[in-house]
Amino acid sequence: MNAVRRQRIAILISGRGTNMSALAAACMDPSYPGQIVGVIANHADAPGLETAERSGITAIAIEQSAFADRAKHEAAVLRALDDLKPDIVCLAGYMRILSEGFVRRYSGRLINIHPSLLPLFPGLDSHRRALATGMRIHGCTVHFVTDRMDEGPIIAQAAIAIEPDDTAETLGARLLRAEHRLYPHALKLVLDGTVRMSNGRAITKSSRKSAEDNSAEAPHILVSPDARRE
Repeated sequence: MNAVRRQRIAILISGRGTNMSALAAACMDPSYPGQIVGVIANHADAPGLETAERSGITAIAIEQSAFADRAKHEAAVLRALDDLKPDIVCLAGYMRILSEGFVRRYSGRLINIHPSLLPLFPGLDSHRRALATGMRIHGCTVHFVTDRMDEGPIIAQAAIAIEPDDTAETLGARLLRAEHRLYPHALKLVLDGTVRMSNGRAITKSSRKSAEDNSAEAPHILVSPDARRE
């Protein structure tokens, strides 16, 4: 009996790459439907590169300051991805806005994790903004990447409670643990075909087969243990 092909995953990072590490840990399980074939960072001193190397993963630095403009840097990243031949590309703290052309090339195969319950608080400073508006829950979202920042179809979300004494720092640290559970879960949904992007929407395969259509829109919510008070 032939082994099932594990899909090829490339990850883009800018810093520590803690979500990259969570994905790498998940991929150590032979039953996980994907394997990481390379990590690319836009800063040569990104600590995540060393982490990837220690795990035996190809680590590539493409320093953005070495290029005359954003387009030339992005072209170099795309060439590196062409060499890696990924089935899917994961952004894990990649602090660089991607062009429409880049997103179009990997449409439906490019995903990101964002530290808020989108569509709430897109962009930066999501923890501080959640606290400032008096939210009682916070969370993270894995979504397909489109040419509109943090507006792509949602694959899965996780929620945690906001404590009365939370600061942006404590909230962010606690949410990071939820991110590390959510990202491998959401990536698996995409890798095994449970969730796909079609016509600008996230479509989830129905558990009941239909001769006409076996897909339907449905959210995936992972409630973190941190969301429940002791």
